[in-house]
Amino acid sequence: MKTIGLIAGVSWESSIDYYRILNEEVCRRLGGLHSAKIAMYSVDFAEVEGPISAGRREEAAAVIVDAGRRIKGAGADFFAICSNTMGMFTPDVEKDTGMKGIFIADAVGKAIKDMGMKKLAFLGTRFTMEENFYKRVLIDNYGLEPMIPDDESRKAVDDIIWNELCLGVIKDGSREKYVNIIEGLAAKGAECVALACTEIPLLIKQEHVSIPVFDSTLLHSIAAVDMALADN
Repeated sequence: MKTIGLIAGVSWESSIDYYRILNEEVCRRLGGLHSAKIAMYSVDFAEVEGPISAGRREEAAAVIVDAGRRIKGAGADFFAICSNTMGMFTPDVEKDTGMKGIFIADAVGKAIKDMGMKKLAFLGTRFTMEENFYKRVLIDNYGLEPMIPDDESRKAVDDIIWNELCLGVIKDGSREKYVNIIEGLAAKGAECVALACTEIPLLIKQEHVSIPVFDSTLLHSIAAVDMALADN
């Protein structure tokens, strides 16, 4: 079994789920007392989010790259950044450390394509929804058509992520807002929804909406286990 490197803490609320899913999935596949070999480094999220919000990409990248060096030093064979937005730094860590990274957009894109779907409601932080680093992968590599909410809805989605979900706050009213946004995109032709923020699955589950849900945290974790056990 290869050792999975996790760059975590972005945010720690969803990093907990990565650790749980990785171990559950390895045990499911191998049985007995097997669990995942993991080298995890958890960053101080404020040191990443602040620079990103201020447009200082290189400063944020330096924090993530440093985390990559630390997990490599701890024995990681490859890595995953436990975040959709911070996943943009996957190439930076690959270049600096020489480790292979699993970009979360690839895990999501492949899963949707494999299900034969094309148009997807695309929810994440405002940065992820509006910038092209993630959507370009879905479009160019998997032939998908991401549909983002309107400006007011993007603001609502983003506010709930930063001010509630990243702090572990779960509100029924916020879930209702998300459901209305997802169902609105479904009415416009979305065949499924990509929860392209690792905190959103804390709020939205399959039973809450009428179209298939693709949970980025789960899919990214499964892709990591696939790589860890690839030679077994």
